Amino acid sequence: MKILAIGRNYADHIAELKNEVPDEPVIFFKPDTAILRNNEPFYYPDYSNDIHHEVELILRISREGKNIEKKFAHKYYDAIGLGIDFTARDLQSKAKAKGLPWTLAKGFNGSAPVSEFLPLDQFPDLQNINFRLDVNGETKQKGNSQLMMNNFDDIIAYISRFITLKKGDIIFTGTPEGVGPVKIGDRLEGYVEDRKLLDFEIK
Repeated sequence: MKILAIGRNYADHIAELKNEVPDEPVIFFKPDTAILRNNEPFYYPDYSNDIHHEVELILRISREGKNIEKKFAHKYYDAIGLGIDFTARDLQSKAKAKGLPWTLAKGFNGSAPVSEFLPLDQFPDLQNINFRLDVNGETKQKGNSQLMMNNFDDIIAYISRFITLKKGDIIFTGTPEGVGPVKIGDRLEGYVEDRKLLDFEIK
């Protein structure tokens, strides 16, 4: 399986990082070794001093497809979960300053904690899903799928023009404003609506 992620998909997040608004979706990869499951702890790596949390709704791909038309995109994912796109902001800033890829800043071991997935039929409106991240009991990020610049079907259609999607792939759909650093000892809790899907510690 592979992890695909979209960057700069919420206007307020683009503004907080002072990035340019992209003409097309910004896509990047995380390797499967980035995944953390079952609320395993995240171990702070020694090659960064500035790891940031970025909470995101994630999609589970349910069938293989390429060049998928937007009107059929909903047939290619069957569940939604919550994920954290941990980002080594210091490594990313260094790479961006030199015009280099972000791979190490986004794809390091453990940089993609993911929750269990919830079937689509548990969501009455995919364009109105609330989610949030609490750090040590304080809400740091909150978003709603209606605020995405590119919605789920847009993302599926766009990615599949270039990259074949396969069953079991995971797509991170972008983070809202409020990203910030984590430190050893922090407890992160992630919610979709009022259901807690993530609950783990930084060690």
